[in-house]
Parts: sequence; structure tokens; C-alpha cells
Amino acid sequence: MIYALAGLIGRRGEHWFALDVSGVSFKVFASPATLSKLPPAGVGAKIFCHLHVREDALELYGFLTESELELFEKLNSISGIGPKSALGILAVAPADQISAAINAGRTELLTRASGVGRKTAERVVLELKGKLGAMAPQTLSLMESDAEIEETLVSLGYTNAQAKSVLAKVDPKTTGFTERLREAIKKAKQ
Repeated sequence: MIYALAGLIGRRGEHWFALDVSGVSFKVFASPATLSKLPPAGVGAKIFCHLHVREDALELYGFLTESELELFEKLNSISGIGPKSALGILAVAPADQISAAINAGRTELLTRASGVGRKTAERVVLELKGKLGAMAPQTLSLMESDAEIEETLVSLGYTNAQAKSVLAKVDPKTTGFTERLREAIKKAKQ
């Protein structure tokens, strides 16, 4: 129904932001990674959207790329995965890394999402494996490395949310555990 909105970024909450479009302010739910990549308030942005219709509410979910939107919609189509769970899965890693994990059958990487257990992760892999396109093999190793880096940052005193937010800011071209960890710590201190 609503594919994309372009407007000015407004207020932000913990799991949402406002997008002001021609005098109308839309409340848009988003993953922590998307929230961290948004421009500051008052700056324009184009957001790809999914309108979720429930009996008692209309909820808008926003993404910076079409690939995130498409993966969200595929996840949301699986029985037992609602929009909040799909957003939780997208919060674990970038869309290409999640797709690579699903194609490789790596359920343990999906269970890192809040509210996603082993059985749900297995259902996601069963229903989506091979339907997400081919991914480069290094994408999966990057996701595994980032999981270790996130654990390391948490052991250094950062919260899970801070660790995920910092990792989302690290350039994907930076490879290797040590280099990515060093870059993540630099980003955390900024």
C-alpha cells in the first residue's frame, strides 16, 4: 500500500522515529541499525515502508534499502513471525548477512534475535532457504566475526544495543576480527 515515503526526519524514540511528509508526521518503527544510520532531525530522507494492518492498529515499518524491506516482508510472511520478530531478526545483522545465514542453514545466528528460538529459526530456514538469492561466502564469515565482536564489546562493558549500533557503523569493507574490533571501539568512543 505505502511503498516509500520521503520527508524530514523528526523525533526519535527507542524503536521508532517520526517522518514529516508535507505536514503529516508518520510514526515509523525501525531496527536499531536503521535508527543509527538515519540522518539527524530536520534532514530529508527516503524510507521504504511496510504498512502492517492489524485489527486494532495500523503500524508502519521503515527501512533504508529495498533489500531490507524485501527481507522483512519475506520474514513476516512466515507463520509465527510477526513484524516485531522480523524487525528483531533484522536487528541482528545487515540484510545480506541474514540472507547468507538463512541460505547456509545457520539457525544459531538467527536465534540471536530477541524472541526467536531454535524452532522458529529452523522454520525460517526451511521456508526461505534458496529463495533469497546467492550470497558471497565472505558475507557469512563477516556475520560470524561480528557476532564475536559484539560479544567482546559486551564483555568490555558495552550494552548489546550499543554493540549492535557501533557494529552497524563499521565499514563492511573492513575485514578481519582485530581490524573490525579496533574500528568498532573507535566508533564507540566518538
